[in-house]
Amino acid sequence: MLDRLRLGRRAALAGSLATLPGILRAQGQDKLTVRCDFAPWGIQAALHLAEVKGWFREAGLSVEVQDGRGSANTLQLVNAGQADVGQIQLGLVPQARDNGAQVTSFACWGRRTDLAAIVDRDGPLQKVQDFRGKTVVCFAASPWAPFIDAWLKAGGLDRSTVTVLMVDPAAVWGTYANRRADALLSTLPSALPPVNVQRASRGVLAEDAGIGFPSYGLIATEATLRNKRDALARLAQTQQRAWAHIRDNIEDGVQAMLRQRPDARLDPAVQREQIRLTLDFFNTPATEGKPIGWQADADWLAAMRSLEGAGVVKPGWDIKKYFTNELIT
Repeated sequence: MLDRLRLGRRAALAGSLATLPGILRAQGQDKLTVRCDFAPWGIQAALHLAEVKGWFREAGLSVEVQDGRGSANTLQLVNAGQADVGQIQLGLVPQARDNGAQVTSFACWGRRTDLAAIVDRDGPLQKVQDFRGKTVVCFAASPWAPFIDAWLKAGGLDRSTVTVLMVDPAAVWGTYANRRADALLSTLPSALPPVNVQRASRGVLAEDAGIGFPSYGLIATEATLRNKRDALARLAQTQQRAWAHIRDNIEDGVQAMLRQRPDARLDPAVQREQIRLTLDFFNTPATEGKPIGWQADADWLAAMRSLEGAGVVKPGWDIKKYFTNELIT
């Protein structure tokens, strides 16, 4: 699907960003903390590349990129004011807002649903119905967690017919790789490359069971969006620039991650494949030809209808509560 990716009008974006350094140096460095969803993996490549290339500095930003312990955990920390920005699975935002959170998405990179059940490559599991009597592994702060029951229900199953094993985030991959579970519930780009090293696998996509919502992007609280609006806009612009670069230079993203996280002992081949798969989920029909990070009403409407049908959110929602395109150019 890489040939279908429209990662923005790169020339126009580069031109607009080229004017930023001289203007913004006079403003000093605005500090932002960006907390990621998990330990280092491909979706974080653009954040690390922007630091390595000096693009944050050029944009007048001092950005601290933090590793996370799951999208839900990061959302909670951002909502509590313990980080300015979270890079998470945006499908969690509507339910969080129903429960009183004040976070909003201001950029979405993976605009297509990438949740999947990772299963044996040559095994018999093809659709939800096939999981009867099987064990699936997940963790409590996973973006999958709110949707497990809806996914099982789509196949006529429930937790009495499928064993749902919830473990610590650090134990998820090992539990599946060591064959203590038949499937791993995760995002396809993050999970498939590392588990393939030990257990040849493929993905059964959640979207095939009617679960749909925007994937990875940036969130901030309404207060932060008001008080740090200009800095957040510059952050979004640097990430547009970085993803446009990575689209044609995946290896630069890999090397930036290795440089920024030397103690993580990252496997370059795994990171390379994670980035490649991440790019596969960047576009939907509704976002073709739009700037990187721009979010479509049609995608959010479809997502909310499926989430309401699954009982994840209550009726009476308004998609404008969940995202804004005001910082995307």
